[in-house]
Amino acid sequence: MGGVWHEVWLTVVGEFADLSDIKAITQVVMRLGLALLLGGTLGFERELAGRDAGLRTHMLVTTGSALFVLVPLQAGFSQDNMSRVLQGLVSGIGFLGAGAIIKLSAEREVRGLTTAASLWLAAGVGVAAGLGREATAILSTVIALVILAGVRAIKPLAAPASEDSRASNEKARER
Repeated sequence: MGGVWHEVWLTVVGEFADLSDIKAITQVVMRLGLALLLGGTLGFERELAGRDAGLRTHMLVTTGSALFVLVPLQAGFSQDNMSRVLQGLVSGIGFLGAGAIIKLSAEREVRGLTTAASLWLAAGVGVAAGLGREATAILSTVIALVILAGVRAIKPLAAPASEDSRASNEKARER
């Protein structure tokens, strides 16, 4: 009976062999943790703006993206195979972003494009963090925050469109 439990224990230990030393553990914790924090930062900004895809969604996208590139790196995937992983990741995020976009046909308005774009960028931030490009991930997040929050702050300063210009735009679209 002791031999069976010993085999079970060795199998369990073997299953966790991908984090065999403190260096590997630190690397995974740093990369996934940074992706989580940066995604949280982007998501917090989106929640402050009252958008549907907020804190949890952005955290999941960045962390998931980091995981999707970190595991193949650990497994020793070739550049060709890593390229395929990235292609699949970008396509999948595209579907997630498409779900965030809503077309209001009665008002001829499309909503959710910025949310979809922020999810797409969040995936890129996660990929950068997962590949160990921490500075690039942080810089990309700062740039995204400037775009999301900074432009929103400046936008009210622009002169609102007059009723006449809106009406002429409507007529032009109908033609």
